[in-house]
Amino acid sequence: MCLRNLLRRRFRTTLCIFGVSLATIFIVAIGATTTRYTTTIKEMNIFFSGDVVVVAEGAMVIQAFPVLGGNLPVSVVERINQVEGVKKTVPMLVRFGYQVEAVIQLVPANISIGIPLGNWSALVGYTPLKPGGNWPSADPGKKEVVVGPSLAEQYDFTVGSEVKVEDTNLIVAGILDTGQGALLSRSIILPLELAQRLYYGHTMWINMVIAEPEEDGTEKEVSDRIEAEIEGLEALTPHERNEIIDPLLHDIETWNLGISSALYLLSMILVITVAMINVSERRRDFATLDAIGAPRSAIFRMVITETALIGLLGSLAGILLGSIAAILIASFYTDIPLSMFFFDLFDIVSPLLMIEILASTVAVSCIAGVIPAFAASRMNISEILRAEY
Repeated sequence: MCLRNLLRRRFRTTLCIFGVSLATIFIVAIGATTTRYTTTIKEMNIFFSGDVVVVAEGAMVIQAFPVLGGNLPVSVVERINQVEGVKKTVPMLVRFGYQVEAVIQLVPANISIGIPLGNWSALVGYTPLKPGGNWPSADPGKKEVVVGPSLAEQYDFTVGSEVKVEDTNLIVAGILDTGQGALLSRSIILPLELAQRLYYGHTMWINMVIAEPEEDGTEKEVSDRIEAEIEGLEALTPHERNEIIDPLLHDIETWNLGISSALYLLSMILVITVAMINVSERRRDFATLDAIGAPRSAIFRMVITETALIGLLGSLAGILLGSIAAILIASFYTDIPLSMFFFDLFDIVSPLLMIEILASTVAVSCIAGVIPAFAASRMNISEILRAEY
């Protein structure tokens, strides 16, 4: 009966559902992409846990990696090794690669990471290589690298394929066997000396050093000693790295919440307006129901159910189209082919997020129906019957 009532004014109902679905599309697309972006940044917390990341003073660091800032001379590694409490150091060179032709690209297309031979576990931990692959050899003439699975899938890399970095052809010696972590998935891992020659033309510079403390829980002490004894360095503990990025993540989440709240409010106003018009047009129907003995609570429930149906239909359409919009946005900003995102749809728009948005939209529509429903149940029956009949 409620569905039949909605279909009495099909054009109006369709426009209302379209308005709700449009708001839902924006909520899904914006919410999914910002959530994915913040999740990717937070994933970097797994790198160098318990270690101190040393970068040049003033460098911009996102969780564990410098994205902007100066370089460090290789000689600084030995000086850090001499600091009391430092057990081991691993120098690294990290470069984020962006497509030149991309007008807007918030996420790098790949990440090149140079590490000294034999220190691969400092970055990848226990992540294995796919069968048939191996880590780059010590022979500098081979110019071997290891690539992440997402890059390998996008460009059809296999062991023995060539990958071009800085106009130099490198040989893929192995492919990481990992499905987790956006950074490793899009990484090109190569020997430090090879990375230095590719980006600097010599082996005198790096841009970060991983310092492992001798004892657990002494990261802060080691960090303070490094900064006190060596000028021009910032030694960041895991806690300090989180403090740097937390304000940005908080702002992103606040912005997402604000946009979603505004869109829910607009949806509520739209549903209230349409429901009030519907109630006004059906005064005689409601009066007749009341006259034949129908409880007023039934009229109240009827209006609420109708607005809930509008929210349900609008949210289902919005979630479907919003999910497509989310992968389109992700493909545009990452320069990753659209086809690769369809298989990872539920990684970008999680089922939990879909359920939350569906439930929220239906709940907002039900709340929007309270005012029209209350107005319908409080009508003066005698006056309506006299006016209509």
